[in-house]
Amino acid sequence: MPHSRISRRHLQCRLGLLAGLALSSLLAWPAAAQGQTPITIKFSHVVADQTPKGQGALKFKEVAEKKLQGKVQVQVFPNSQLFGDGKEMEALLLGDVHIIAPSLSKFDRYTKKIQLFDLPFLFDDMAAVDRFQSGPKGQELLKSMTSRGLLGLAYWHNGMKQLSTGKDKLARPEDARGLKFRIQNSDVLEAQFRALGANPQKMAFAEVYQALQTGVVDGQENTWSNIYSQKFYEVQKIVAETNHGVVDYMVVTNAKWWNALPADVRQGLSEAMAEATAHANRLAADLNARDREHIAQAGKARVQTVTASDLAAWRAAMAPVWKRFESAIGKDMIDAALAANRQP
Repeated sequence: MPHSRISRRHLQCRLGLLAGLALSSLLAWPAAAQGQTPITIKFSHVVADQTPKGQGALKFKEVAEKKLQGKVQVQVFPNSQLFGDGKEMEALLLGDVHIIAPSLSKFDRYTKKIQLFDLPFLFDDMAAVDRFQSGPKGQELLKSMTSRGLLGLAYWHNGMKQLSTGKDKLARPEDARGLKFRIQNSDVLEAQFRALGANPQKMAFAEVYQALQTGVVDGQENTWSNIYSQKFYEVQKIVAETNHGVVDYMVVTNAKWWNALPADVRQGLSEAMAEATAHANRLAADLNARDREHIAQAGKARVQTVTASDLAAWRAAMAPVWKRFESAIGKDMIDAALAANRQP
């Protein structure tokens, strides 16, 4: 019996010691595991990996995971793998994804100020666009939708827009009269073509090639890279180098989700986004220059340079659009954009 009691007491002591060690390990485990369990960030977009937007998303993933090693895991979903154009904003607001990068015209239902970027002939070139976007008013626009649950993180470029047509002439604004042009879903762009006496047709991007090929529409407006990659030049006779507008994207996140992140994670992601933005915008500039040459050399659509006097006529024809949307956008926004043109 005594031997049995000693053994039992000894066993109880050992079990108590082991339990204590186990408890200590268990209490220490979450702290260790917390650093090793990354925050999952889903970045969804609607284009291919090889586009500037696609490459920007991959660069963001690379830099963010390097800066915040073990703290974040960025999952990139290209080509509408999760959500298409029409659903991605809703998915972001519901928290199903964390970052998206729609074209700027998609935001006009959240703030009319964003219509600024659709105004024709507002920016002289992409350098002016950069100056405005990095300035106070451009940064203000990134934060203008937080009450609606959206926070802009950066602007990514696509490029300046050109006009194309399947007709034989597009040198002056009167050449556009009566023609049907595909546009994005934008009130400003609709007014732009109405001012020319043309007939704007709102249409999904994926439908444009066939519509041009079959004559459902006579023309469209887009960047050199989009005109080339989507092969629009194959079913158009002329691409007029008007540089009359800009196609850009806003990289946007769910404001509530972003603000709930740890401060060091937000800082690291902001730094990664800055690097990704510079990378994507360099690619966009290079790609547009390259694709302009590809189109010119293909011998299908003629690249038509526009003289200074003809360009002045295009500007004058579209000028009434500015006045129509000035009150919704804000004269202060328009003045800031114009000032960006005048800087060296």
